[in-house]
Amino acid sequence: MDTEIVKLRQGDEDGLLRRAAELIKQGRLVVFPTETVYGLGADATNAEAAQRIYTAKGRPSDNPLIIHISSPKDAEEYAYTSDVYYNLAKRFMPGPLTVILRAKDTVPYTTRGGLPTVAVRCPENKIANRLIELAGVPIAAPSANLSGSPSPTTAAHVIDDMTGRVDMIIDGGECEFGLESTIVKIEDDGSLILLRPGRITVDDLMCAGFVIRIADAVMSELRPGETALSPGMKYRHYAPSAPVVLINGEIKKIISYIQAENIKDIALIWFDDDEELIRRELSHATFYNFGKRSDKLYQAHTLFSLLREADKGEHDVIYAPLPEKTGIGLALYNRLIRASAHKIIEL
Repeated sequence: MDTEIVKLRQGDEDGLLRRAAELIKQGRLVVFPTETVYGLGADATNAEAAQRIYTAKGRPSDNPLIIHISSPKDAEEYAYTSDVYYNLAKRFMPGPLTVILRAKDTVPYTTRGGLPTVAVRCPENKIANRLIELAGVPIAAPSANLSGSPSPTTAAHVIDDMTGRVDMIIDGGECEFGLESTIVKIEDDGSLILLRPGRITVDDLMCAGFVIRIADAVMSELRPGETALSPGMKYRHYAPSAPVVLINGEIKKIISYIQAENIKDIALIWFDDDEELIRRELSHATFYNFGKRSDKLYQAHTLFSLLREADKGEHDVIYAPLPEKTGIGLALYNRLIRASAHKIIEL
């Protein structure tokens, strides 16, 4: 497949997006930026188009897709909404929030991963929102990477993974946040269950008046036979080729542990607070700057880029810190435990 790569230029955005929307209508695949990560888009109402997403990504077909709409009210055509949904929409949409609702027959089982529910999101990124509006259909759009690898936050990442697999890649610059959307499911009693943490945190939802609990699978592996209700729950995700190991402890103990391991080629994705000490004590290591320890937004913005960069270094192992489980730290924790296949060293 020939892949057209187009860079948006000021003044010609609408013409290009109209052309991309026509491809979507024809059942073709278009990659576009969102405020979270780049999405691999196809007509969510077209089962064959949705299947092309799974094929392009090498994604298991029981891993459900999120459908993207241009306005929160558009969900009415594809899902059974409620007052809780509209309260969420009023507070957080458009934005990096995905809500799981009971699906209508207008969304094929292929798109839903065989589930009776559908995941709905209204992105705030202007390029994404305008593309959906012009297409006139909801766009199913998982992250535009090969299944299991770190999600793409720049067009260059997409080009590495998707050239020859999709019809068009829209280069809209670097994604603002850098981790996928927060996913919640509305329970029968109107409370929420968090299935994937993101930019909208548990505290954000609680402060807005919602009752919420965190699914066990956010911080641990799914139990055998347990159904994945949202993307990112079931399979090893966000992972480079080299093994990722998370370490929790005081920096001097961490350095001593790594020295004792005596691995020849290592990478450290670590805080710049400790860079001077690490470079002095672990001179053979390649250091990837994760920003200041306190700057969780920067860490979220750079995590996937750093995992990809470290992967290109072909290291024997990649060490990274174990994030805190609060605020945006919970989203970082969720992505890193999956990237490491839950390999954690406590010191």
